[in-house]
Amino acid sequence: MQVHIKNLTKSYRDADRELTVIKNVSFSFPPKGSVAIIGRSGIGKSTLMHLLGALDTPSSGEILYDDTNIGMLSSDERAAFRARNVGFIFQFHHLLPEFSAIENVSMPLTIGGIGDDEAKEVAASLLGRMGLKHRYGHLPSQLSGGEQQRVAIARALIAKPRVVLADEPTGNLDVQTANDVQSLLLEMNRELQNTLIIVTHNNELARSMDVVVEMMPGGVLVPISDREPRYA
Repeated sequence: MQVHIKNLTKSYRDADRELTVIKNVSFSFPPKGSVAIIGRSGIGKSTLMHLLGALDTPSSGEILYDDTNIGMLSSDERAAFRARNVGFIFQFHHLLPEFSAIENVSMPLTIGGIGDDEAKEVAASLLGRMGLKHRYGHLPSQLSGGEQQRVAIARALIAKPRVVLADEPTGNLDVQTANDVQSLLLEMNRELQNTLIIVTHNNELARSMDVVVEMMPGGVLVPISDREPRYA
C-alpha cells in the first residue's frame, strides 16, 4: 500500500491567531520498506503522524492510501480503515493497565470479530517471538519499560497492518533495549513487507532505515538518504 500526501496543510487556532504547522506539502512514501523522519523538536513530526494515521484531519489537501482519500472518510469509516490497515507504536506504550500482556495484544483481533481463544493463540505466538513467553499473564505495571514497548509493538502488528506508524518508539528506553526494539521493528517490517514510518531522534535507528527524510519548517519533507529496501 502506498501512502501519498498532496498539498497537505494543517493549521491550529491559538487564541486569535492561526498557527500553520504543515503548509502545502506533497510527498510519496514507498509502498514497502522503512522510512525515518527526523527534524528538530516542535517542527510538526508528530502532527504529520497523527494525520497519516487518520487520528486527525487536515485543514486542506489529501492523504491517499493507494486511491483512498482518508480525509474524505467519516469518523466511523476512518476508525474501520485504521483497524484494517494501520498499526501505531508510540513512545509511551498506552497499554490498558487492567489487562494482561496477552489481553492487550489480542484485543485488536477480538474487536475485529475474531474469537477470544483464536485471538489469544495468535497473540501468544507473537509475544513468544518477542521474548515474552514467560510474561503473557503479567499486567503492564509488572513489566519493564522495554517489555511494555515490545507488548505495544505486538499489539500494533497482530493484525498485520499494511502501514506501521511509530512515533519515537525507542525514545523512552535505555540504549540496549532501544537496540533490541530497533532490531525487532526492522525484522517484522521485512517479514510483513509493509511500510514502516518512524519519527525518531535516534541517529542509529534513522541510519538503519531504507529512507531518511528530514522535516523542515512548514512540514516540508526532504529525503537525505534513499536506498533499496533490504528485502526487495
